[in-house]
Amino acid sequence: MFNLTQWLVFLLPLLLQSATAHQQHHNYTVGAGDQIAIDVYGETDLSFNVIIDSSGSIDYPYLGEITVVGLTPSEIKQKIYSGLKGSYLISPKVMVSIATFRQFYIKGEVKRPGGYPFRPGLTVDKAIALAGGFTERAAKKSIMRSTNGDLTKTQRINIDDHISPDDILNIAESFF
Repeated sequence: MFNLTQWLVFLLPLLLQSATAHQQHHNYTVGAGDQIAIDVYGETDLSFNVIIDSSGSIDYPYLGEITVVGLTPSEIKQKIYSGLKGSYLISPKVMVSIATFRQFYIKGEVKRPGGYPFRPGLTVDKAIALAGGFTERAAKKSIMRSTNGDLTKTQRINIDDHISPDDILNIAESFF
């Protein structure tokens, strides 16, 4: 039987990890390749999922083209709410969420390099596991990250660091 202290020692790391993942998801900004779900309560013609293309905008009924890249889901919600309120609906109940995140990429000395769907809370260690693990030649302490938006900037990262969509992880080859 666990006492209260043992339960706290067990649960505290899980709660902190969950809070970190939630915070990352809350501050998440939409980019090309994400799929967002827009729901307006009671209005099926205004509720749908849409994949954000390279233009960074969506064509929304009654409002026209709305730029969404670089905005959080709550900022998109506010834009839609403000556009629909008054002219079309008295008090619209709008919800915007990420239906599918864009990918991250992993290359180099992993068994299955390629693009994989991002998930909130994803760490380098978990990304390597998704890619089938290290190869026998992998330099496990030489992991570099660049962002798809700026391939000129790379940084060395640790196995427990969090990654983001569009990140490109490169696992170097060990010479020993």
